[in-house]
Amino acid sequence: MSSLTSSSGHYRRRKLVDRLMTGLSYASVLVAIVPLAALLIYVIIRGAGAWSPEFFTGLPQLFGGGGGVANGIVGTLILVGMASVMSIPFGVMAGIYLAEYGDNALGGFIRFVADTMTGIPSIVAGVFIYGLLVLNMGGYNALAGAVSLTILMVPVITRSTEGVIRLVPGSIREAALALGVPRWKTTLRVVVPAAVSGIVTGVLLSIARVAGETAPLLFTAFSSNYFNFQPFQGAMPSLPVLIYNAARSPTEAVREVGWGAAFLLVVMILALNLTARLVFRGRVPGG
Repeated sequence: MSSLTSSSGHYRRRKLVDRLMTGLSYASVLVAIVPLAALLIYVIIRGAGAWSPEFFTGLPQLFGGGGGVANGIVGTLILVGMASVMSIPFGVMAGIYLAEYGDNALGGFIRFVADTMTGIPSIVAGVFIYGLLVLNMGGYNALAGAVSLTILMVPVITRSTEGVIRLVPGSIREAALALGVPRWKTTLRVVVPAAVSGIVTGVLLSIARVAGETAPLLFTAFSSNYFNFQPFQGAMPSLPVLIYNAARSPTEAVREVGWGAAFLLVVMILALNLTARLVFRGRVPGG
């Protein structure tokens, strides 16, 4: 009888703890979601009204009329495009090496460096490139801005690529090796194609991360109120820096354009994240 009573008491305690932890989990989700939802709603309310044909085709104004952010859109695409060209091959190759050949001291060192770089403040990358390139190239330019973004993208791509490739079943590798295929060819023609969906997802997420960076661009590409299609000369405009400048303007119309640019940047980043998740949803490496 006492045994049954003790078991019943343990069951009630476990059930109480289960309900308590479930309630705490839901509360934690609300604590994370409510501020994010409030922020997004506020940006939408303030920024949607600024969208107009002039907003997408005009140039920014510091005083008077609000103007537009056409040069910032083009500049952001140039900066992110250049950074992607530099970071994607290097990051993907590093991730492949770590997953397939990195179980040694060199691999451990690369992982440590990648993890450390993932956690550094973005402004540190901007200051570093400012001293390395901007001062030696005679001024702000798109190349310096792209290199600073590359520093932020490479570790993310590297670690995500490594994780995805490690998910590819070992039986796939063994089957190729059993047929006499060299290991390097097995990696490139069997393992990587099996994990390509996850690799692309990691790349898109890394692009979404750097698309909204402001601090490194203030030290490297800076900004301009005009178009600039020369990546090696002259300041390059970008949406994050235009938003920063608009927020400092004493003119309400200019600040409204800044809110519109913030809304546009949020839409671009959300589009990249949703694309990464929807296009490759359910595609498990090796599945």
